[in-house]
This record gives sequence, structure tokens and C-alpha cells, in this order.
Amino acid sequence: MVVLELSMNDPEQLRKVTHALSAKVRLQMINLLNKDNLNVHQLSQELNIPVSTAASHVKVLEEASLINTELRPASRGAMKVCTRNFDDIHIILNQQVKQASQTECYQMEMPIGQFSDFQVAPTCGMASRDGILFPEDESVYFYSPLKSEAQIIWTRKGYLEYTFPIILEKQVEIKNIQFSLEICSEAPNHDHNWPSDITIWVNGVDVGTWTSPGDFGDRPGKLNPPYWAESTSTQYGSLKTWKITQEQTMLDDIRLSDATIEDLHLMDQNFVTFRVGIKEEAIHKGGLNVFGKEFGDHPQEIVMRIDYK
Repeated sequence: MVVLELSMNDPEQLRKVTHALSAKVRLQMINLLNKDNLNVHQLSQELNIPVSTAASHVKVLEEASLINTELRPASRGAMKVCTRNFDDIHIILNQQVKQASQTECYQMEMPIGQFSDFQVAPTCGMASRDGILFPEDESVYFYSPLKSEAQIIWTRKGYLEYTFPIILEKQVEIKNIQFSLEICSEAPNHDHNWPSDITIWVNGVDVGTWTSPGDFGDRPGKLNPPYWAESTSTQYGSLKTWKITQEQTMLDDIRLSDATIEDLHLMDQNFVTFRVGIKEEAIHKGGLNVFGKEFGDHPQEIVMRIDYK
């Protein structure tokens, strides 16, 4: 569950959110986005209102950070696709009752197909629970809005980058930020001896590299749909967690690098970028597979967690 924390310490954000929730039509929009991502035209049709009116309401919700919008290619130009950001909202009206020493958690799960930037090269492609989404090795399809349905993404070179919103009060002290995802190398079909140096960047800062030993396919992934489980392709990965603290970066709780929270400048903007990829100068350029919650062994997308006071 992703929770938006509000208090009297940030009255402007509190005002924006309460204003956004004050209109019945905007509440209806949020309810529709609980079920699926929709573009502005679809919202106007569902609510039987003009597109211009729907766009105005979407802008209010976006300014309150209750939804995220992304321009995607359409048959005519581009369309603005809307995604809900939060599952719940907590409002603290009396901050004094909150213990100053209490550590809190802000968490968000990002679908693997919701990347905001990419660079890929053959072999590359995507698949959903229902089938292969696009012709393999055609990178142009990575711009398609259907990418949001992806449950496994693979590429031999390059990177995938994601943008996570950060809705925290400016005066909080961030203790650590961590990202976890299921990944492995990308070999022809699969090969357990196919090392790949997979690097993570947070806000453009290289926080460390993990060498994946191979591309795993000796058994079906625990979550894979039947059509994929019967193939000879990649089946599962390893669940890895990069954690950046005030002192260091750790990979699965083992020291990895000297990168710290201070290096990331997290509170300079209301979002953080997370990039996973292969460096041009990497020794082992074995590509990568990224798994969603319906593929591989672990039922999760890319999970960001921030612990703060």
C-alpha cells in the first residue's frame, strides 16, 4: 500500500490535496484510475464530460500529486495517460502528538513497463501474462503505450529508467532509500553461465554494480503463465535490493559502495530517478531481464522504500 502523508507542517500541499478531493468528478476520476490507467479522452467518455473539462480536472489532480501523467504516442500525435499514485492518505492535524523519534516509511511499487526513459538493443523485447507484446528486437515498440502491460522486459545493452514521485515534507530526515527488483542476465534462450555487470543509478548517481551469474531457465518461474513456462526462454531471476544510507550503499545488506543519501540530493525535487542498466565500459556485457509481479519467482514490481524521521 502506498500512503500519502500530510500534516500542518506543509499547509500548501495539504491545501492542494484537499482542494483536489473537494470535487465529485475528481473523486470519480480517482475511482476509475483504481481499476486501470486511462487517458484524458477515456476519462471524459466514462464521466460523460467534455475533454477540455476532463483535462482541467486532471491538471488539478496532477498538481496535488494524486496522479501521475505521461505523454505516450497515439495514432494522432500524443495522448496523456493518467496513473493513480496513492492507495491511502493520512492527515496529521496536530503534529505535536507525533513522536519525534518515530521512523516512518514511504513506499511505492512501480510496474516494470512504466519506464520513463530507455536505451535498448537486440536482443530486446517485452511480454505480458497473455503473450509477447511486440516483435522481438524492434526497439521502436518500447515507445508504445502497451509497454505498461509488460511483465518481463529484456535487452542485451542499454538501460531502463523509472521516475518515482516523492511526497514528503521538506524538513524530514531521510535515513535510507532502497530499491528491490527481480533481475538476471540476458542470454540467447538461457544460460546459467552468462555473467552480466548490472549497475544501478539513483538520481544519476552510480550507487553500485552487481554481477549477475547468468540467465536462469532450468525450471519454470513460480509465477510464469503456461505459455512462457513451456518455452526455453528466461524463466526467473534473483531478487536484489540496493540500499543507500547516510554512510554507504549496500547490496542485500552487504557493503557495495561509498555512495550516500547526501550524494543523491533527494529533497531537491519531488521525484527520484532509478536506472538499471549495463555500462558501455562494463567487463561483462551480458544484458538484463527485469521481472514484474506475474513473472519469475517473486510477486513484485520495482519497489522503492524510504525510511525517514
